[in-house]
Amino acid sequence: MLLHIVARGRIGRSPEAELVDRYLKRVTWPTRVTELPDRGGKMPPREPGTRIVMLDETGRDMPSRQFAQILGGWRDDGVREARFLIGAADGFDDADRREADLLISFGRLTWPHMMARAMLAEQLWRAASILANHPYHREG
Repeated sequence: MLLHIVARGRIGRSPEAELVDRYLKRVTWPTRVTELPDRGGKMPPREPGTRIVMLDETGRDMPSRQFAQILGGWRDDGVREARFLIGAADGFDDADRREADLLISFGRLTWPHMMARAMLAEQLWRAASILANHPYHREG
């Protein structure tokens, strides 16, 4: 299953970009990052078998194991792509949210978009590690 991050804004050359690259290189599943301008730009077409996950302040705050279980279930059900959307500064509107299969939040704090991208990359690596029974993840 392809893990595809579609993010508003350009990350450029930055410490956050290095973190995103570092974690995505460790993920054993195929990954892709698509950057769109803050406004406009063309969203990649949604192919059949794509699940949409939005990072949103109204989303579910869940433990990493639960996130991994959701991704593992989609993978096992033959989902071709899990697309993770990171919006611009104003986030998503209600119409966008209704299109999502899952809304997730990294807690109640506000995070800069570039940090959210790095945190998402780390959680994708963590989820893949959990599903592979790698000892990296620790809870409790």
